[in-house]
Amino acid sequence: MTKHNIDELCINTIRFLSADAVQKANSGHPGMPMGDADMAYVLWTRFMKHNPKNPKWHNRDRFVLSAGHGSMLLYSLLYLSGYDISLNDIKNFRQLGSKTPGHPEYCLENGIELSTGPLGLGFGVGVGMALAEKYLAELFNRPGFNIVDYNIYGIVSDGDIMEGISSEAASFAGHFKLGKIIYLYSDNKTTIDGSTDLTFSDDVGKKFEAHNWHVINVDGYDLEGIENAIKRAKQDKTRPSLIIARTHLGYGSPNKQDVPDIHGAPLGEEELKLTKENLGWPPQKKFYVPKEVLKHYRQALNNGKKEETSWNQMFKKYRDKHPDLAEMWDTFSNGELKKGWQEKLPRFRVESGNIATRSASGNVLNAIAEDLQQLIGGSADLAPSNLTGLKRYDRFGLPGGRNIHFGIREHAMGAILSGISLSRMLVPYGGTYLVFSEFMYPMVRMASLMKNRIIYILTHDSIGVGEDGPSHHPIAHLTVLRATPNLLVLRPADANETAVAWETALEYKDGPVALILTRQSVPIIDRNEYASERGLKKGAYIIADSKGEPDLIIIATGSEVHLSLKAHKTLTKKGHNVRVVNMPSVELFELQTDEYKKSILPPTVKRRLSIEAGSTLTWYKYVGLEGRAIGIDRFTESAPGKVLFEHYGFTEENVVKTAEELLKK
Repeated sequence: MTKHNIDELCINTIRFLSADAVQKANSGHPGMPMGDADMAYVLWTRFMKHNPKNPKWHNRDRFVLSAGHGSMLLYSLLYLSGYDISLNDIKNFRQLGSKTPGHPEYCLENGIELSTGPLGLGFGVGVGMALAEKYLAELFNRPGFNIVDYNIYGIVSDGDIMEGISSEAASFAGHFKLGKIIYLYSDNKTTIDGSTDLTFSDDVGKKFEAHNWHVINVDGYDLEGIENAIKRAKQDKTRPSLIIARTHLGYGSPNKQDVPDIHGAPLGEEELKLTKENLGWPPQKKFYVPKEVLKHYRQALNNGKKEETSWNQMFKKYRDKHPDLAEMWDTFSNGELKKGWQEKLPRFRVESGNIATRSASGNVLNAIAEDLQQLIGGSADLAPSNLTGLKRYDRFGLPGGRNIHFGIREHAMGAILSGISLSRMLVPYGGTYLVFSEFMYPMVRMASLMKNRIIYILTHDSIGVGEDGPSHHPIAHLTVLRATPNLLVLRPADANETAVAWETALEYKDGPVALILTRQSVPIIDRNEYASERGLKKGAYIIADSKGEPDLIIIATGSEVHLSLKAHKTLTKKGHNVRVVNMPSVELFELQTDEYKKSILPPTVKRRLSIEAGSTLTWYKYVGLEGRAIGIDRFTESAPGKVLFEHYGFTEENVVKTAEELLKK
């Protein structure tokens, strides 16, 4: 069989596996896989360095399908290349419990590098992957030992390019010269509403050149042209590359090529038959994979084994010559932290005076940074406020730099953090104000879906922001974050609890963590008088108790814990039996045994009062129908923080008054 014939067979196999799967599911997007099969084939068979039998090999190339609606393109490639996705999995596309959901969901064991949902996010995640590669290469590579040397390939769509996150991420990637990024842009000029001309007249090439990208234009069906374009892109080490490929949605369909309907609906049996006939495919066969096609794709198994074996041999020599670096590599790759790092955590003294938890966080971060080289991050142009800067290290982009200046790009920052995390060797962190977490929330949600190990440093956590006013006062934000599955939210009460929060965050491996920190200074709680800050690790603990069985329980978080302790003293002097529960993490508390939870919040104590300077929605689960919640369920006003706390009832007097009203019931 000639090379041309096997190429055509392999490409059409992708097309019709995809179209058949969508038709059987009666759901999905056949247009993109049919239109992009040629360039995906060239990339996967002529360039991708990967081992289907070990998808976790660290030096593999990464593939990002940012246009996740075309998921059957990826599933076809994975099955054909020999990953743990079978033909039956293809046939069960979009079915309950299948390995082939509607959009790719992160599963490295099956070769799926990330979850892609909302358009543009994959584009940004790939930028983070390239940042991780650059940092790891600088840290570990030595002359003659390119231990870290991989590319980030991706296919992006018109929708990805239109979404604002892609411009944020492209600007960042071009500025930092992330030359390992090579994206193939499927320029098919067709969206769900119709032609892209309806709304999109950008000169994409010029726009990306302005972002300092290497731009190449090709015909999306010229295999040699695509191959040469990728070769040229790989040669440019200082600029990310965008290969603009003119393609056609639903390529080969006599009546639906470039028709918007093919974006999200099956071809239909008759049109599928006509398309197969048009492209010389057996019209009566479903999920047909010619033997010679499978043999051709499965060369990836032998090639991947050779690539990884060669790398393993190099690493063995590297270990002999650079044992300390190899030991650090082992620690990173196992997802572990350097032994004894906790000993560097600072201890804050009561007599030192009040300190904002954001300031305490900055102190902790700098104290542990030297021992934790895998900790890398920064802020969305708010480092002086978030206190995310590592004082002993330069900025990313310079030798040894670990401080990432994300710029005013929270959305892209969220995606980039996920890409760094997906190296599964680094623990990234990113800071912004809590109110601005809404900019990056789509990526926080996707990071939580992937259970990415990320630490979000979210400061200015309440009306304590003060005069900036309601546009900058986070009201619903804590509730939204707490409602997000797999996301651990920690709102420490003081400096020492902030240190424990950092310890908890770094040890947590089941998803991202949000540290919620104050702008305003708060007292350091005297732990000789009150319970240990290490109670944070259980999510909630009794910080101050009653002499006997409590008649009332006050539940508080963050800066409001101090207010609850003041009220506790007053109420105790008045002869009331009151317990104060500090609940810095709802999620950790819910992980505890029923026995522990009942010991903290006895079901027999119905009088309960929560105090938090934000939405009260979270707290009704804990205070019940007979309890009360002091919070804010409205937009606020502009005034000094102290004035606002008083105005909205966060005073000792109001807490005592409300508590006594409950006690009279």
